[in-house]
Amino acid sequence: MQSILPFFSAPLRHILATLATGLPPGRTLQEIRIRENRPLEVVWGPGHAFVTAEGATCSRTEQAYHPTRQDCALLLELLTQHSMYTFEEELKRGYITIQGGHRVGLSGRTVVEHGHVKYIKDVSGFNIRLAREWKNAAQRVLPFLLEPRTGQVLRTLIVSPPQQGKTTLVRDIARQLSEGFASGEGSTPSRAFKVGIVDERSEIAACVRGVPTFDVGPRTDVLDGCPKAEGMMMMIRSMSPEVLIADEIGRAEDAAAVHEALHAGIAVIATAHGRDAQDVKGRPILKELVADGVFERFVVLSRAPAANAGAGAPGTAVYDAQGKRLDERLALRGGVSL
Repeated sequence: MQSILPFFSAPLRHILATLATGLPPGRTLQEIRIRENRPLEVVWGPGHAFVTAEGATCSRTEQAYHPTRQDCALLLELLTQHSMYTFEEELKRGYITIQGGHRVGLSGRTVVEHGHVKYIKDVSGFNIRLAREWKNAAQRVLPFLLEPRTGQVLRTLIVSPPQQGKTTLVRDIARQLSEGFASGEGSTPSRAFKVGIVDERSEIAACVRGVPTFDVGPRTDVLDGCPKAEGMMMMIRSMSPEVLIADEIGRAEDAAAVHEALHAGIAVIATAHGRDAQDVKGRPILKELVADGVFERFVVLSRAPAANAGAGAPGTAVYDAQGKRLDERLALRGGVSL
């Protein structure tokens, strides 16, 4: 929270600072939603609440603080460092990533040119998604992503809806592979890999001037703010990674780059939006990659009850290319159709 407070007007800064110190145990903020002249809202896990001018949570909209036009205008000014032109590309994509890896989604009136969004004008809504570093988030998932006999990294697709921890998980996978993964205290680490991260949205490594602010490991190279497909090709040609990591693939050019990495003998670990394996099958590009046998492992994240939990956090399940669930000793038995 401290890293984002300087972006707010004085009233909002006071409200959010007070709120952060008064949240009940177990409530970790995930989103701050600011809408001009509408109730200030915060989101944690599956819950949400509005926020009063005194920094307390409430359920009634009339009790909540309503951010003013001045609050929103100053927030946009500070997010764009007083230069809307400099951030034109981010405004076109609908979000800005700030130091610390926090992603700020934007809504308002769009300006369309030749049938495509040129940028968002009259920004009146902000969704501040708070990034957090969770070391060892991948500790129980990683053994399933390594070939038991050779220790080689298996090509993996991580699937989940937004805000289920895909980026957090893939960040820690990068760190542990780069350092050398140790399955437990006192165990011998696997060999360390050269890892390349294509961080299009600056969320995985949270680079500032090209330098990661999150720990992504000592043998990891990052291309920050680079389109995924182009970045993957650049990494393959110039940095000779053994493992290539990218967030939120799904376009035809992404698939072509993944195939190129496959032909170069590079293990790709990527994430994609989806509720489950059936969602993956419903997206033409991902369906094609699955049908081609590109991925050898699938990690599905969800907010499933802990009783259904597999490796890692509750709601994590690991499958092989045939749809067999691999973490059965901790999960309900069964498979899925891939």
